[in-house]
Amino acid sequence: MSSSESSHARVLDRDTVLCVSLAARPSNIGTRFHNYLYNALGLNYVYKAFAPTDIAAAVAGIRGLPIRGAAVSMPYKEAVLELVDVTEPSAAAIDSVNTIVNEAGVLHAYNTDFQAVADLLADSDFDRSWSVAVAGSGGMAKAVVAALREAGFSEVTVVARNTQTGTDLAGRYGFAYRSALADDDRPDLLVNATPMGMSGDAAEQLPFPTAVIEAARAGFDVVALPPDTPLVRALRAAGKPVISGDAVIAGQAAAQFALYTGITPSPELVAEASEYSRRS
Repeated sequence: MSSSESSHARVLDRDTVLCVSLAARPSNIGTRFHNYLYNALGLNYVYKAFAPTDIAAAVAGIRGLPIRGAAVSMPYKEAVLELVDVTEPSAAAIDSVNTIVNEAGVLHAYNTDFQAVADLLADSDFDRSWSVAVAGSGGMAKAVVAALREAGFSEVTVVARNTQTGTDLAGRYGFAYRSALADDDRPDLLVNATPMGMSGDAAEQLPFPTAVIEAARAGFDVVALPPDTPLVRALRAAGKPVISGDAVIAGQAAAQFALYTGITPSPELVAEASEYSRRS
């Protein structure tokens, strides 16, 4: 039995600190992850997921209630930029927010996605000379492309249907842009930073042509639910190394937890919380 499961249930009171997540399609992963750690560490915090109908009003509520912190997911990572007071370097560098921290009514915006992806790339065996294709041009894609640049990859192509955001993102880092890949394209590393493969309408969609996937050396899918997306399954079936979104969400959530509480959880506790967050 884990440290969290063996402890007594927490009793909420007027001093309980509230943290939330704001997403169009919230899952239980973040809620379970953070509440597991609060319980394990004996913190008087509680975490709740919301699907806001008005993002401006939701962010105003963070300031007014007050709520200590908020995770920000698709499609709000860029929209909240104009709603916060201070944009910290991690968010300003890529014009994308995944974390808001309320410091006495002043809302600070961060991006822990970038650090999570950068850490995973640093720990990987991916050759920095490989060519890379990144599907997507939204907030998560910005974090991925910035992390690839920091990791030393130079031959990167942003693949996005939105020409404006795709060319803007590619141009920011001196990379190439394509609206789509053809069957005979051969990037070494494939990175999915779109909702394709996510539970729901996009569950069975592939972000790249099958022939491109079969020819790739490795892959990286940021989709966290489910972690075994069609792209991940296809790459693993072919015996190719792949990083899945459960590792991304655990890393970025642990960094959020530290921003909210001032406590950095141990790797062992993070692993426990990540495993617990995925139980059905």
